[in-house]
Amino acid sequence: MLAMEQSKLKSLLEAILLAAGKAMTEEQILNLFAEEEKPSLEILRSALQELQSDFESRGIELVHVSSGYRLQVKQEWATWVGRLWDEKPPKYSRALLETLALIAYRQPITRGEIEDIRGVAVGTAIIKTLQEDREWIRVVGHKEVPGRPALFATTKTFLDYFGLKTLKDLPPLPEVMNLDEVTLDFAKALEPQEIRDEVVEPETIATEMPETIDG
Repeated sequence: MLAMEQSKLKSLLEAILLAAGKAMTEEQILNLFAEEEKPSLEILRSALQELQSDFESRGIELVHVSSGYRLQVKQEWATWVGRLWDEKPPKYSRALLETLALIAYRQPITRGEIEDIRGVAVGTAIIKTLQEDREWIRVVGHKEVPGRPALFATTKTFLDYFGLKTLKDLPPLPEVMNLDEVTLDFAKALEPQEIRDEVVEPETIATEMPETIDG
């Protein structure tokens, strides 16, 4: 495409991403063009960057997450937009968020290691919700110890949901942090009413960043 057609390309990209309703990679976008009209990767990226800037003063935004580029409602307007739907959003217990936080920051990690840190058992329902219902975690191997327990890590679905491109985009944490504070970083991505007000004992975890496991 010629440089003078940049504005048309931006409008087309907006239409494509709006209609897709999900994240799209650069390759997936380029595959929608006929060969003779396909823009270069450099031009495509430039148009996407300009489109991101265009949305800065609007109610929606273009974000780059693990699975590609997507259009979404800005978090500040989520409460109002959420009223369009009758069904109530799912509620996540503090225990579930703590388990997810530990997996995100300490992955790969076993269920037993999570229980050792939290000091309480991790319910089967929590693992099922994270692994099967939300698809935020998956088994990436087994630890070479008696019983060979499963090792859990986060998925691309987790990264996409929380608006992250890679694990390096997780909120940075000091060397040691109260476990309740860790969960707050995840809670910010959820509606306040989605989190039950559960009382938890103060706990601390070492927060050495894991090697990137992006799914």
